[in-house]
Amino acid sequence: MAAAAGTAPPALWRCFARRAAAMKGDPQRPEERPEPPPPPLLSSSAPGEPPVWIFGYGSLVWRPGFEFTSRKVGFIRGYSRRFWQGDTFHRGSERTPGRVVTLLEDRGACTWGVAYKVCGEQIAASLQYLNMREAVLGGYDTKLVKFHPQDKDVEEPILALVYIATPQNPSYLGPASEEDIAAQIIVSSGCAGHNIEYLLRLADFMRYFCPQAEDKHLFSIEEALISILPCLCCTEESLEETASVPQKANG
Repeated sequence: MAAAAGTAPPALWRCFARRAAAMKGDPQRPEERPEPPPPPLLSSSAPGEPPVWIFGYGSLVWRPGFEFTSRKVGFIRGYSRRFWQGDTFHRGSERTPGRVVTLLEDRGACTWGVAYKVCGEQIAASLQYLNMREAVLGGYDTKLVKFHPQDKDVEEPILALVYIATPQNPSYLGPASEEDIAAQIIVSSGCAGHNIEYLLRLADFMRYFCPQAEDKHLFSIEEALISILPCLCCTEESLEETASVPQKANG
């Protein structure tokens, strides 16, 4: 898929420049690290009502959008994260669908993310919100999985709700090369922002909050995007220079 120039806003070009410089140097430098997630929002719980845990592995890791009591970084087993789901609302449009992540059953693999604990009145509100964001607009189904927290104070895994987009949903795009996925991400933008932001924020989460984990698929797409963007910058500059040169009349 060919990437078109002039699709990313200036702020994302600046973000790209910082990213490229960080990857050439030390990615763990404090000034390159993203700000930590905001503190949890607290709410009262109904007496005797068990809490619900919700596992996020895409945009939910940095933008849950619902009130929660606490969060834990960790992983689930038996799944790989893939940019195989199309998005025509949050990070793309009907004309240029974006690429967002879903989970693929993969024995022996694990996917890192964040589990949010919701209690009492938070439960109905969060599930209603996520049903619209993930199911109605995103094409995801729900499933219960065993979540393993990163911290060592929890001996047993936690049963958590997760949203997974299967090949049966109409927005499913399926596999593609890292280069093609990166090219599609570059030209896609939706109501929640540019698709590039989605990719970079997810890569940042993995790099700084799960440094011991590997996600070759994610980081290969990031590398492909970084290799493509300088070409687009040069193309944009050439087009701007051409447009500014007065054209001679024929004849």
